[in-house]
Amino acid sequence: MDFSIASILMLDGLSNGAVYALLGLATVLVFTVTRIIFIPQGEFVAYGALSLAMLQAGRVPGTVWLLLILAGLAALMDAAAAWQHQRSALRTLRAALRTLALPALIAGLTVWAAPQQFGLAVQALLSLALVTAFGPLIYRVAFQSLQDASPLVLLIVSVGVHFAMTGLALMFFGAEGFRNPPFWDEHLSLGSLAFTGQSLIIWLSSAALIVLLWLFFERSLHGKALRATAVNRLGARLMGIPTHVAGQASLAMAALIGALAGLLIGPTTTLFYDSGFLIGLKGFVAAVMGGLASYPGALLGALFVGMVEAFASFWASAFKEVIVFTLILPLLLWRSLRSGHTDEEH
Repeated sequence: MDFSIASILMLDGLSNGAVYALLGLATVLVFTVTRIIFIPQGEFVAYGALSLAMLQAGRVPGTVWLLLILAGLAALMDAAAAWQHQRSALRTLRAALRTLALPALIAGLTVWAAPQQFGLAVQALLSLALVTAFGPLIYRVAFQSLQDASPLVLLIVSVGVHFAMTGLALMFFGAEGFRNPPFWDEHLSLGSLAFTGQSLIIWLSSAALIVLLWLFFERSLHGKALRATAVNRLGARLMGIPTHVAGQASLAMAALIGALAGLLIGPTTTLFYDSGFLIGLKGFVAAVMGGLASYPGALLGALFVGMVEAFASFWASAFKEVIVFTLILPLLLWRSLRSGHTDEEH
């Protein structure tokens, strides 16, 4: 291996690591706020990329109909909860309409815009809006009634949501793969290093989003409320911070991050309905390297995973996935020996 090959692999590792960093940060965010190990994070990646591919073809993405179904279920659950607590028909109707309004608006806008063949930027924004709207609805339908359950129960539900989303993706998108056009189709060079404009967009977008997340959690009132929920759920609830709103907000942010990751890697690889699982799992490995609690740790772990995957694809391409996922075993053993064990109830 000479320097030119090593530099290509290093740049490829940085691009992959930047995407894994986004997914790792989203995994840490959801776990710290809700205690959910969110397995379907990768499905947001596939939904975002495939929704954009459908819009590129002038077709209405299947995610529109799935969004409306989820919104209808969530509206019925909110209406039932409002009726049970208040016994008022008007307030029950308001609760249902409040849940339906934004998803119905996004779905209607997408149905109107799909045959118009707008530019790539408009279609990307529509795809982001579609997938982001899934986050709060998934939390409402699958997790909100179980928010006080044990992490093991939440993990089992998370696995069920993953399988449901994968099966629905097959039904709505089909089994064929799609590759999206790049946002910047340019080849750049810096000395002896050569890279594409899409790679530069991946690095800049990932860095910008990481900075925005830091500013959100450090400077904004809503970010501090989410941090309070992550530190002490009961204390946050006693201080007037609704934990179900925090859970919906965290999954909305996770869906946005996942959809953005899908748009970023869509031009670099062909994505299928089930491609998100492996990508999300690598983000999960990065999150575990950060202890499922440290954002900087997840970021460093993601860059490490990306580098290992890139160089493993050169030396042993048939075993690169095995090598990446084997990384987690000694780390889990080390953390298990280093930390004390407590009963789940505590």
